[in-house]
Parts: sequence; structure tokens; C-alpha cells
Amino acid sequence: MDIRRCGSTPTRKGPSEYFTGTAWQDPVAESPEPGRLRALLVTFEPGARTHWHTHPLGQTLYVLTGAGLAQSENGPVRAIRAGDVVVFAPGERHWHGAGPATMMVHLAMQEAKDGAAVAWLEPVADTDYSAPPTIP
Repeated sequence: MDIRRCGSTPTRKGPSEYFTGTAWQDPVAESPEPGRLRALLVTFEPGARTHWHTHPLGQTLYVLTGAGLAQSENGPVRAIRAGDVVVFAPGERHWHGAGPATMMVHLAMQEAKDGAAVAWLEPVADTDYSAPPTIP
């Protein structure tokens, strides 16, 4: 058994190479081999979002608080809110983040394949981010 005490792993600011705006990351789990689970608690300030990215084995988001947006490539921008579970298939190109005027916190869970859990791509264009969202 391993217990990591609250506060033993510092919060880190999401790097600008992967995020537009300010996002905060709190590592939750990084399973040692042969485990593959990676989990992060991510807090997005209003207007903050990830860049486009993919996950080799997919990703599941659980929205804990607030309201945000998510989009898969060639799909509509979707509104997401506390209590929603969002599932992206392996290799599905997507982004997610807070709404323009609201914060959003989610638990992001994904598995690593050959040591990699995510492939980061280019920033989301403001025109994509500001498209009117649909409600799932």
C-alpha cells in the first residue's frame, strides 16, 4: 500500500505548450508498470482550454464542478457541466476546457501505451472555441 498525503504533490500550472489560458494540474495517479493508469485533476480558469490532442488508449473525463466545453475533430462544440462523463475513443482528436465566463474542474483519466498517455497538437483556434455549443 502506498498513501500519498494531501499536499505532498504540488499543484503545477499547465504548460503553455499544451494549454491556452490558465489551467492548474494536480496529479492523482500514475501507476507504475505494468499498470497504465494516469489521472489528473485539472482546474481551468474561464477561457482556458487544452490544445488539440489524442490519447493512444482513449480518455475519460469526469466533470466535478463548473461548466465547460469539449469538441472532437469535425464535430460540434459541446457544453459539459458538473456530473457529466465524457469519453474519447483511442486516437480521437479533441480538446476540452472551461467556458468563456466559468471555471471548470475535471478528473482526466487515461492509460499509457508504451509509456505515452497523450500526444499534444496545435492550439485550438479562437473561432473553434467561440463557436456556439450544443447541449448533449
